[in-house]
Amino acid sequence: MKVALAQIRPHLGNVAKNIEIHKQMIKQAKEEGVELLIFPELSLMGYNLLDLTYDVACTMDSEEVQEIVSESKGIDIAFGIVERSPDHILYNSAIYASYGSVQSVHRKVYLPTYGMFDEARYFGRGEKIRAFDTRFGRVGMLICEDMWHPSAPYLLAQDRAELLIVLANSPARGVHAKGLGTQDSWDLILTSQAQFYGMFIACTQRVGTEDGVTFFGNSTAVDPFGDTLVHGPLFEESLVTFDLDLDMVRRARFTTPILRDENTDLVIRELTRIQQHRRGE
Repeated sequence: MKVALAQIRPHLGNVAKNIEIHKQMIKQAKEEGVELLIFPELSLMGYNLLDLTYDVACTMDSEEVQEIVSESKGIDIAFGIVERSPDHILYNSAIYASYGSVQSVHRKVYLPTYGMFDEARYFGRGEKIRAFDTRFGRVGMLICEDMWHPSAPYLLAQDRAELLIVLANSPARGVHAKGLGTQDSWDLILTSQAQFYGMFIACTQRVGTEDGVTFFGNSTAVDPFGDTLVHGPLFEESLVTFDLDLDMVRRARFTTPILRDENTDLVIRELTRIQQHRRGE
């Protein structure tokens, strides 16, 4: 199975231009025999939208979204949008499209609202973390900060995801500096979670600059043994391709049976106890 990470430079708020960029990447990916193409977070709109957020928001059946979804014939596509729900709540969402239709949608659960980030001001919080079946195998999707919460990949692993797709927009904070969100911390999180749960992780990061904020790229894929398969370049647009063999998931989970031995009943029981204690029950 050939997978590609579309490390692009979206144009802030210019959906028409971003559709062109998506189509160019899809065309190139198809020519290279790619079967699954993964774009970064909010790839169709850009990240630092602020008051533009509502103006560029799309519904699932909007022309803008369907232009990309309709391209998913012969290639599966994961891409990011500002979703407007039927009750007019906006979500930072990831769409998985296959066979010309939307197969799954993940709404970002953990919205960073600190420092330079103000997502909770504009977006509603997603309420589900679930894996889904594809023509290749079982897949889960997370968006950027979701990945920093260990419960999120844990839930997808328990839901038997074999491939975890991460759509991200991580600003450059000093590429080799310490702390969450740096290149080194992303590498640590991706490799450790892949190894713990015996699954592939494919993370697409964007590049470019918005309002003085620069995004560093370095899109990454990791195998179920925690070995890095590929790194995208820093600060440059690129179509980063790699081959993926899902049989490796079975070998990794047999060799290190962490999922087999996990006691989910204990986890549920103890989390319920902790939650009740916090509520004073």
